[in-house]
Amino acid sequence: MTKSIKKLVLPLSTAFVLSLSYSSFIFAQSDSIDGWTPDLSMQFRRVQGTATSPDGEHIAYVVNTPLMEGTDSEFQTQIWISTADGYRNTQYTRGEYSASSPAFSPDGEYLSFISKRGEGESTKSQVWVMPLFGGEASQLTNAENNVLSYRWSPNGDRVVFSMQDPLSEEREKEIEEKRDVILVDQQPRFRHLHVVAVNNDSFDPVDPVQITSGEMVVGSFSWSPAGNEVAFSHKPIADLNYTNQHGDISVVAVPDASSVAEAGTHQEKSENEKGSPLQILGEVRTLVAGNGVEDNPFWSPDGSWIAYTSSGSEPNLISRNDVYVIPADGGDSRMLAETPNRSPFIAGWSKDSDELYLTESMGTNRAVIGLPLRGENIRTMTPESGVAGNLSLASNADRFTYSWESSDQPWDLFVQNTDDTDSEQITDIHGGIEIPPMGKTELLSWTSLDGTEIEGLLTYPVNYEEGIAYPIILNVHGGPSGVYSKRFTGGPDIYMAQYFAQNGYAILRPNPRGSTGYGYDFRAATATDWGHGDLQDLLAGLDVVINMGIGDADNQFLMGWSYGGYMTSFAVTQTDRFNAASMGAGLSNLVSMSTTTDIRDYLVEHMGDFFWENLEMWERSSAISHIDNVVTPTQVIHGQEDLRVPLSQGQEFYNSLKWLGIDTEMIVYPRTPHGPREPKFMMDVSQRIMTWFEKYQDK
Repeated sequence: MTKSIKKLVLPLSTAFVLSLSYSSFIFAQSDSIDGWTPDLSMQFRRVQGTATSPDGEHIAYVVNTPLMEGTDSEFQTQIWISTADGYRNTQYTRGEYSASSPAFSPDGEYLSFISKRGEGESTKSQVWVMPLFGGEASQLTNAENNVLSYRWSPNGDRVVFSMQDPLSEEREKEIEEKRDVILVDQQPRFRHLHVVAVNNDSFDPVDPVQITSGEMVVGSFSWSPAGNEVAFSHKPIADLNYTNQHGDISVVAVPDASSVAEAGTHQEKSENEKGSPLQILGEVRTLVAGNGVEDNPFWSPDGSWIAYTSSGSEPNLISRNDVYVIPADGGDSRMLAETPNRSPFIAGWSKDSDELYLTESMGTNRAVIGLPLRGENIRTMTPESGVAGNLSLASNADRFTYSWESSDQPWDLFVQNTDDTDSEQITDIHGGIEIPPMGKTELLSWTSLDGTEIEGLLTYPVNYEEGIAYPIILNVHGGPSGVYSKRFTGGPDIYMAQYFAQNGYAILRPNPRGSTGYGYDFRAATATDWGHGDLQDLLAGLDVVINMGIGDADNQFLMGWSYGGYMTSFAVTQTDRFNAASMGAGLSNLVSMSTTTDIRDYLVEHMGDFFWENLEMWERSSAISHIDNVVTPTQVIHGQEDLRVPLSQGQEFYNSLKWLGIDTEMIVYPRTPHGPREPKFMMDVSQRIMTWFEKYQDK
């Protein structure tokens, strides 16, 4: 399928408007560009979500901007709005508070968003509303805790939102008095649905009304077209290890707007009830339950069906999901056509309820696909090369919005009709950034030792000259079910590819067995074989680049984060071919990892048994079991607050290397979970690695 994207040519009359609109996207730059640096990469602003107006004529999108002046080191999000023809494109929210999760009211007259505005440290994230064509923002919800997600009712008279239950007065007192002992697995907190009535005349915040209760953690949800019910997914507990193994879908009746308004405005709380939410608990009926994990319900526009994703008859921690539909009134569900990767994300229905729109990884690409309600005729709707994301649909028009990027082209937004093959570009987000020469990126494929076909992306050094062999970095992704796709290589990331390319390195980013994008069987191929078949896939690709004359056999380097960090630690126990390595948030001891991580059953699924049932298997794949083989200088990088791969995993490897007399260093980022969240730290990682590699380059 051939797709084309039309670059938007703007009328001259809009040039001044757009130059003002986009000016806030750009850092001050010097007159000369010194090539790719972490500072330059940080200028590329990520899009983090879109919303398309019901008539398809306006698009709201969230832009993520780093704040790094003085003591600041955080990302702030603000909302921009573009017309569907790209004629006007302006920043919509401003100020010191981030704004996210934009949504249009059903009549298209208002835009809502989530923001933590107001005074005091106890300010919570609330839903705010602004007239689309100008005016002040008004606070719509008066929730006791942060609003997590929300949806307008079909006629715009109510908003349903999810919120974690607030702490009890007793627990707050324990915290205040420093008596807040943590009883592991004995103090669950639940998440429920609440509803507020919308008064277009005032938008004065009113107390919400809780409509679900009990021991459940509500996930995603969707209104019925009639506006009298909401379908929602839920799990019994918030513990991440269990949420991947449980999930059902139910439907709750929602009170009408007048009942909600009366309860939210007039019901008085006694002193004893203070802190307890108002409740009008609706009747709840179970729609889908069982051993599988069901999630992401979407009610069809005609009211007949509810679509959802499911792992099938049992949980699957290697991420096998398919799309199912069930009659909205209950009955037998059925699976729709199997998608290429069996890992779809549902964005919504077609206006006529005949097709579902999804995004899914397909090799090194990600596309928007159309999945029919009946039949097998899946269609790819966006370019087959490149990465599509941030999909949103117009509820009353056959139109959708998405972002698209490629290895050498930063992301922008595009609008497309659902029955068309062409897109119109409506933004030029990075038009003010002077992009220096890039190291080109190409797709390679090779055959591993056992005959498995593998793909990977090779980024050449900037100003590459044929016939010269360059230092080569093997960069391993996380997961193991991550994937290297054709995302823009100049953007901000833990590993800034163009920064390494600018400094004379070639970078190979393979997708070994275990990667997503190549179907479920390929994704499951690492089970019970961590560090062996996948390592052969990686080294075979490295040999290909060296045999091409691009990579220098005397200058080979290795880096990776999470599972990539695991592969780094394991590889240096199996081979001495690397000059130096950098292990980021890596798993060095699978036994201790399984007992300390917040996803412990994920490891058990991959190993096949608990470690006491097959210790040989666990030790065979653990780097720490082979630590005495290491001769490679290895840098260890970790986040201090990492719960996914606890800090102790890095410490085990670092201290063992020190005992062995292997050159090493350990870098710990404070306040950091499983990967840097602060922009200054994100910029720091690649520079630390560069310094480490330069120390061991054979020049």
